[in-house]
Amino acid sequence: MKIFTGIQIKELDQYTIEHEPVASIDLMERAARAITRAICERWTNRTPFIVFAGPGNNGGDALAVARLLAEEGYRVEAFLFNVSGSLSDDCSKNRQRLVESKRLKGFTEVTIDFDPPQLTAETVVVDGLFGSGLNKPLAGGFASLVKYINQSAAKVVSIDVPSGLMTEDNTHNVSANIVRADLTLTLQQKKLSMLFADMQPYIGCLRVLDIRLSSDYINRTEATFQMLEEVDVRARMLSRSDFVHKGLMGHALMVAGSYGMAGAAILATRACLRSGVGKVTVCTPRRNCDILQTSVPEAVLQPGHEEMFFADPVDTEAYDAMGIGPGLGQREETAIALISQIRRTQCPMVLDADALNILSSHRAWMQQLPQNLVMTPHAGELDRLINHAGDSDYNRLMKTRELSAHLQAYILLKGHHSALCLPSGKVWFNSTGNAGMATAGSGDVLTGIITALLARGYTPENACIVGMYLHGLAGDLAEKTLGRESIVAGDLIAHLPKAFLYLNS
Repeated sequence: MKIFTGIQIKELDQYTIEHEPVASIDLMERAARAITRAICERWTNRTPFIVFAGPGNNGGDALAVARLLAEEGYRVEAFLFNVSGSLSDDCSKNRQRLVESKRLKGFTEVTIDFDPPQLTAETVVVDGLFGSGLNKPLAGGFASLVKYINQSAAKVVSIDVPSGLMTEDNTHNVSANIVRADLTLTLQQKKLSMLFADMQPYIGCLRVLDIRLSSDYINRTEATFQMLEEVDVRARMLSRSDFVHKGLMGHALMVAGSYGMAGAAILATRACLRSGVGKVTVCTPRRNCDILQTSVPEAVLQPGHEEMFFADPVDTEAYDAMGIGPGLGQREETAIALISQIRRTQCPMVLDADALNILSSHRAWMQQLPQNLVMTPHAGELDRLINHAGDSDYNRLMKTRELSAHLQAYILLKGHHSALCLPSGKVWFNSTGNAGMATAGSGDVLTGIITALLARGYTPENACIVGMYLHGLAGDLAEKTLGRESIVAGDLIAHLPKAFLYLNS
């Protein structure tokens, strides 16, 4: 699913109007009917509704919804804010339709003074003040109205986007002046800002309503941001010939673990083995050997020279891919060995966890990184790499794109919607996974999966796309059997076979 900018969304509407063809007022009616159906599914007609409509097309949607709800027997009171004396054409037409319907409990057109209605816990507010075209923070009377809504006990349904929220960058927005919706009914496709964790308090529960906007425009228009779908992953899956042997299925090297962190090495190695690779060798400190030999007997063990930490780089000529970093530690000896290992490794690499933490504290080494690396940071690791102050998730993503282009690396920023930044500037957001995966070791599992796929012969882009989707799908399968609260990283590995079976079916 492509994620369009606010400008492209406007173009999509206009293209649909011109090429379907359909009158803009009829397209608005189509959207309003979809919104009304979604509302009626959630609330009975015993629920009182108050509709706040702005002067633009989002307000036109809201007025049409008010009329349609009233026709369904709901008690609706509508307020149209026309403080500038200028309504969009379709908003004006829906105002007239609403007046003519005569089924509303009340209709007020606000031009100067506004006497706000009482918003009780039993009330549902329909927020149709401003839509996806907003490009600056709300101020003045509209900001005061948003604060009044947010301070009330009423449930809030926002049409397309919560009023005050911008579709992409909210770094400099005023948080107090954004509607905090309980339900957002967005039209046709998600907006970029809806994928960020820091925007979730405004969005609430999100539903995407298909209003049949032009598929021709959607298919032919390039988008920088895209939501990964099952069909995208299936198209990238490699098949396994009946006559292969382990030597043809790739040999992966995992450089992981320090004393006390053998678990990270075990999880990454087990995930790697479960992801189709022919053979896995683990390089880990000697103190970890017994537990690894016992926990992962299928792996080949290559003990380091040191007892408790990684300090000696490995010859990688025999390997098809390497994953390095889980549980590695950040001793200076390990840091020196890390950069030496990166310099001498010719096969595809995945850098995770302490490998990234070491690079963030030895920033000059970033210039020595080869192209086509895969890096899998969580937000904290990424912030240390890019000196991000944490002002917004949008800003973090933009800086990650810049780093990806600068290093010509594939950077997978982990989160609810993990974002894969490609060297080209394109971003893939993952659509699988759940909050139960927020558990120690989950990232080590992802490292093992992607390393295995690289060793199998996937390109870095496809290894990341297939890997993050499989990782999240295994989490979703685990959630179905275990629930969110009880998932541990090992459960993701246990459900990888079912994830592969599903995608290969």
